Amino acid sequence: MKIVITCEHATNAIPPEYVYLFVEQKDVLNTHEGYDPGAYDLYNYLEPLSNASYAQDIGRLLIETNRSLHHPKLFSRFSKILEHSKKSEIIEKHYSPYRRHVENIILDFHKLNLTVLHLSIHSFTPVFNDLERNCDIGILYDPKVWLEKQWSEQFKSSLTEESKYRVRKNYPYHGKADGFTTYLRKRFTENYIGIEIEVNQKFVSRNIMQESMKETIYKSIELCIKKAP
Repeated sequence: MKIVITCEHATNAIPPEYVYLFVEQKDVLNTHEGYDPGAYDLYNYLEPLSNASYAQDIGRLLIETNRSLHHPKLFSRFSKILEHSKKSEIIEKHYSPYRRHVENIILDFHKLNLTVLHLSIHSFTPVFNDLERNCDIGILYDPKVWLEKQWSEQFKSSLTEESKYRVRKNYPYHGKADGFTTYLRKRFTENYIGIEIEVNQKFVSRNIMQESMKETIYKSIELCIKKAP
């Protein structure tokens, strides 16, 4: 098994030529709407476990790398006003190269007849639409994919043995919803395990995730890898 770790919402960075879109609402870039606080820190912490890793270097408020091209929220409420030629340019320069790079990594492993475990690292806001989310760690996957179901169950079991964190499967989002892993499991119908790890942002301070949380996730992934056939 080969491990690929990615982080689609690593940063809130906006290329200089598009900064004007956020002049009136600069603060939004520093909220969960602009990126996933703590996700890049966790991604870096887990990187030693990987055989390949890649993180997006532009913010989701320019273009949402974790959405399909047909998704209505591919461009945010700020960037959707751009003319078609500008949107096409952003797709060509920032969206497609990222997704193509990760896809090619997986393809290269598949050519060697190797199974790929793809861990996509995210974080989520503790309160959304005035509702508190009662979860510390979410594991997103497709229940119909046997390998993903098996790995998710092992991962959850390991996490709960290692800690007192509240762990839920397919929460706060559904693993089958539109996303990069959803696209990739359709692209690679065999020997691909696409898992999104979602961590509650209450464990994040100044973009740094709590050490105990990172250590728990690291050890749990490491244990599951060792148990893998």
